[in-house]
Amino acid sequence: MTKQITCFKAYDIRGELNEQLDENVAYRIGYAFSSVLAARTVVVGGDVRMTSEPLKLALAAGLIDGGASVLDIGMTGTEEIYFATKHLKVDGGIEVTASHNPINYNGMKLVKADAIPISGDTGLNAIKDAAEALDDEQVVARLAHYTGGKTIDADAFYHGTAHIQLSVLQASGQYETTDCTAAYVEHILGYVDPANFKPMKLVANAGNGAAGKAIDAIEAAFKERSIPIEFVKVHHQPDATFPNGIPNPLLPENRADTAQAVKDSGADFGIAWDGDFDRCFLFDAKGQFIEGYYIVGLLAQAFLDKDPSSKIIYDPRLYWNTEDIVNTAGGTPVKCKTGHAFIKERMRKEDAVYGGEMSAHHYFRDFAYCDTGMIPWLLVAELLCTKEQSLESLVEQRIRAYPSSGEINSKLKDADAALERVLNHYKPSATAIDETDGIGLEFGNWRFNLRKSNTEPVIRLNVESKGDIPLMEEKTAELLAMIRAE
Repeated sequence: MTKQITCFKAYDIRGELNEQLDENVAYRIGYAFSSVLAARTVVVGGDVRMTSEPLKLALAAGLIDGGASVLDIGMTGTEEIYFATKHLKVDGGIEVTASHNPINYNGMKLVKADAIPISGDTGLNAIKDAAEALDDEQVVARLAHYTGGKTIDADAFYHGTAHIQLSVLQASGQYETTDCTAAYVEHILGYVDPANFKPMKLVANAGNGAAGKAIDAIEAAFKERSIPIEFVKVHHQPDATFPNGIPNPLLPENRADTAQAVKDSGADFGIAWDGDFDRCFLFDAKGQFIEGYYIVGLLAQAFLDKDPSSKIIYDPRLYWNTEDIVNTAGGTPVKCKTGHAFIKERMRKEDAVYGGEMSAHHYFRDFAYCDTGMIPWLLVAELLCTKEQSLESLVEQRIRAYPSSGEINSKLKDADAALERVLNHYKPSATAIDETDGIGLEFGNWRFNLRKSNTEPVIRLNVESKGDIPLMEEKTAELLAMIRAE
C-alpha cells in the first residue's frame, strides 16, 4: 500500500506535525534518501524544536536501513550541515528544521555531495516517490526494531519524546556523533582579516534558535585571535518553546527587541537571525532595520574591494543599486532568478564569488556556493572598520541613490487579472522589459518588478527609482491602487 506524503515542497520538506510529518515519514525519507542517492555516508543535524531530535533519529534509522552510515553533528543551523557535508566529504546532508514556520511545523533541508541542493527536478521528487512506495508493514516493523518494540505515540512525539532508542542506533555500527564546530568557525573567520578590526559592540539576537551556540564559538575564537568585538546577547539560549516568538526578523513585529537592545547598549549595529540562522538581518546604530537589498550591495562592495574582477549574482526584484556598485568597482553583475536552487546553480556556472537576495539569503563561493547567516555580518563589520564609517552612513548613501519600496504583498481574489491589468497599462510605455523572474519594467528613472506567488493568489511588488524618493512613493501607491482595484 502506498502512503501519501504531503510535506514535500519544491525545494525542501515542510509539514504540520503528526498531520504531514512524523517519525514514520522521517524514517521513510531517510531510507529513500540513501537508496535514491546510493549514499554511503550522510551527515544529519537538527534545530532547537522539540520534534527535531525525534525526527532526526527516525531519519537516521531510515538512512541506516537504506544502506548509509550516519554522522550526527547535533543541534545545528542549516549552514553547518552545508559546511559539514563538504568538509567531511560525505555523500549528502540533511538538516531537520522548520526555520521560521509556526511552532506546530517541522521540516528538512537536503543536499547531496559537495552540498549541492536537492530540488524537485534534481532528486527530491524521486525521494518522495521512493518514500511513498515503502511497504507500510515493513516500515512499522523496522521502527519497532529501533524503538525496542514500543509503539510510537503521536502526542509524545509532538512534545519532543524520541521513540528511537539511541543505543539501538549506535549498536548498528553505522551511527556516530561528531562535532564540526571548530572547523566551521575556522572557515568562516577565513573571510576576514583580524588585523582590520577595531573595537566594536554588536547586538546578537539568536531568537532562542540555533544561532546562540554558533555565536558563542565565534566569540571564543575572537578572543583567541584578539579581535576586539563585544557581543550584547539577546534571546540567546536555545528554547524550543520560543518564549519571545518564532524567530523571523523579516516580519516588522519581530524587530523591536533587537532595535531596543542596539539603542540601549550603544552598539555599532545589531544582528538577528531566523531559527536555523541561514538568514541574518541587520540594524544600524539607531536601531533602524536595514532592508536586505542594501546589504547585498554592501557585501558585493566587500568582495570587490578585495578583487575588483569578481562576478556578483543578484536577484531581479531590486537591482539598480547592486549593478551600480558592481559596475563602478569593475566587477561583473549577473542577474539570476529568485530562489536558492537557481542562485546556487548560477553561481557554480559563473564561479561567482558572492550572490545575494533581498530576502536576506547570502551565498558564497568558498562556502560551497551555499547561503549562510554568519559570514555576512562578519564582512559588514570588517567593511565598517576599513571604511571608517557607520553602517547607517554607508546605507544612507545608497538609499538616497536608489530608494526602494521593499517587497509589498497583495492578497487578491484574482491575481492573474490584476497582473494583466497592470501590464496592459504600463508595458506599452516601458523603455526596458526584464522577464528573468516575474516581469520587470523600466521607465528611465524608475522601475518595478511584479511576481506572482506559485502557491497562493498573491502578487509581490517592488519599486525603485534613481535618487527620487517622492517618485518612488508616488509610483508605489499608483501601482498598489491598480493591483488592488478588484
